[in-house]
Amino acid sequence: MLEAKVQEAWRVLRIQSELVDGTDRLLKLGAAVTVFGGARFEPESQHYQQAQILGDLLGRQGVPVITGGGPGIMEGANRGCHSTAAPSVGLNIELPFEQTSNPYQDISLDFRYFFVRKYLFVKHAVGFVIFPGGYGTLDELFEALTLVQTGKVKPFPIILVGCDYWAGLVDWIVQRMQDQGCISEDELSLFKLVDSSQEAAALILQHIQREASEFEPEPGAEPSP
Repeated sequence: MLEAKVQEAWRVLRIQSELVDGTDRLLKLGAAVTVFGGARFEPESQHYQQAQILGDLLGRQGVPVITGGGPGIMEGANRGCHSTAAPSVGLNIELPFEQTSNPYQDISLDFRYFFVRKYLFVKHAVGFVIFPGGYGTLDELFEALTLVQTGKVKPFPIILVGCDYWAGLVDWIVQRMQDQGCISEDELSLFKLVDSSQEAAALILQHIQREASEFEPEPGAEPSP
């Protein structure tokens, strides 16, 4: 019994260590876009190539890209950003299969605990872009929607790329969740559905520009003390 309590105490310290190290390593990153999607897409796939285009478009505008650091969509987005001057970030996780770190990361962090990693996905995000994927991708999508819905984070764009892939889920959300009163009509606007990385990048960049304009002083205004 005592040994189990000691192990749990050390677990808390490991969690704290991951949180402190991750926060410190990303301290100067600034506003970034987090990209999610399936690990099983090959470089020849349309979705991988769209993710690479998105990483390149954002990186060329000086916007860092954060992914889960693995293969598939994550690699595509990191790869696109890696070719630019903006930081390409991978938050890698220890898994028994699928998760091998891709080589296109300027900043590469390794995590044992999902929830620490999830915190850092959100901390610097000025947008989430969700490509086709599996259970993990859906997990990240609905967590982001919940955080924005409940006001736990400042609202940011949550964009689904790939109308054909996401149409069935969106129909179910409308026909079941909204129709039965589980969400309101206004809450459907928490995400956008687009068909290309160009559209996704445009929405993200517009949001960043709006955010920046809110902090610009009006002409002739006295600076704050």
